[in-house]
Amino acid sequence: MNCKQKILMMVAFMAMAIGAHAQKFALVDMEYIFKNIPAYERANEQLNQVSKKWQAEVEALSVEAQTLYKNYQNEVVFLSQEQKKARQDAIMAKEKEAAELKKKYFGPEGELFKKRTSLMTPIQDEIYNAVKDIADLRGYQLVLDRASDAGIIFGSPKIDISNEVLEKLGYGR
Repeated sequence: MNCKQKILMMVAFMAMAIGAHAQKFALVDMEYIFKNIPAYERANEQLNQVSKKWQAEVEALSVEAQTLYKNYQNEVVFLSQEQKKARQDAIMAKEKEAAELKKKYFGPEGELFKKRTSLMTPIQDEIYNAVKDIADLRGYQLVLDRASDAGIIFGSPKIDISNEVLEKLGYGR
C-alpha cells in the first residue's frame, strides 16, 4: 500500500468516525408506552370482546354441522339415497357457512383486521408523531423500539425516551 492509499484510508476512517459520532440514537419501549395509554387498553379490550363474540358465532355453526353429521350417522341406514344426498348437502352447506363466516371475521382482510386497524391506527399515528417530534427536537437520527426483536443487546436507560413520549401525549408520570 503506497502513501497515498494510506492517507485515503485514514481519511475514510476519520470520516466514518466523525459520522458515527455525530449520529444520535434513542430507544423507546412500545409495550411500556401502550400499557400507559388508556385508549390503547380500551381498544384492546374492545377487540377481545368482539373477537370472542365472533368466535362464538363461528363455533355455533360448527356445532350445528357436527350435530347434523351425528344425526346423519345415526339415521343413515334408514335413509333413501335422495335423503342421504340431501343430508350430506346440508352438512356440507353448514360446514361451508362456518368456514366462510370464520374467513369473514378472522381472515387476512376480515372484520377483526379492519376493526383493529380502525381502533389502533390513530393511537399508533399519535405515538409515531410524538416520537418524531422528540427526535426532531433532540436531533436523533434513529429511534429503536426496545420491546421488539430488533437484536438490541443493551440499551442505556439514558437514551430511552419512552417517558418523554408519554408526557408529550399527555400521559406523563
